[in-house]
Amino acid sequence: MNFLLNVLREIGEALFMMFGALGQVRTAWVNRQKIIAHVLEIGNASLPMVVILSVFIGGVLALQTGYALSSTGLQSRLGVIVGLSMSRELAPVMMGVLLAGRVGAAFAAELASMSVYQEIDALRTMNINPIRFLVMPRLVAIVLCMPVLVIVADFVGWFGGGVVSAVNHKINVPFNSYFQNLQQGVEVEDVTHGLWKSMIFGLIIAVVCCYKGMTTKGGPREIGYTVTKAVVGAIVLITIFDYFLTRILISAT
Repeated sequence: MNFLLNVLREIGEALFMMFGALGQVRTAWVNRQKIIAHVLEIGNASLPMVVILSVFIGGVLALQTGYALSSTGLQSRLGVIVGLSMSRELAPVMMGVLLAGRVGAAFAAELASMSVYQEIDALRTMNINPIRFLVMPRLVAIVLCMPVLVIVADFVGWFGGGVVSAVNHKINVPFNSYFQNLQQGVEVEDVTHGLWKSMIFGLIIAVVCCYKGMTTKGGPREIGYTVTKAVVGAIVLITIFDYFLTRILISAT
């Protein structure tokens, strides 16, 4: 019972912080330099990993699916399968997990250290709103970066699947045929579904990791525990919300 009450209390406090940060978005131009710095940090540091992961995920997806389809003579449909899988599901979820482990961990560690060493209390003493100064720029930056990274992951994943389908003699789907089938089967709304998901996932990462970091108490040892709980919590929530968002987006079409 106490565990359930603690979970509900943390959810309430995290939601309160999220709405507080969203309410400060109108003043984003004041912190535009911090937002730009976070955007550049998230994008530049994540882009190489996004490219590597996406090209091999697309290749593996084409390899596994192509072998299954080749036994039934349907390997010509490989392009649409890889295209829909990457755009609707794999790219947003993969980027969510990646940024939770890399960016979310950094958010949680930085804010946890500030909380442990009473720097957040010092901001309040100087009459500076820590949510506007610390949380809002990070939230805006990751929500802006997620759709861009997902678009990159889509195109790179499609390319990786096309290369595998063309060079593998058992699948033997020409590069042009693969992309022609992909173009016929993947529509703009399929890509936008993934972009909407990515923005929600970015919001989840920012809220969970910033909340865990700002509520850290104790000594330096707690920073490591905070990072672990923040990353695990963000990934779990991403998988849960992925199901419900998929249901909503499919029902809306």
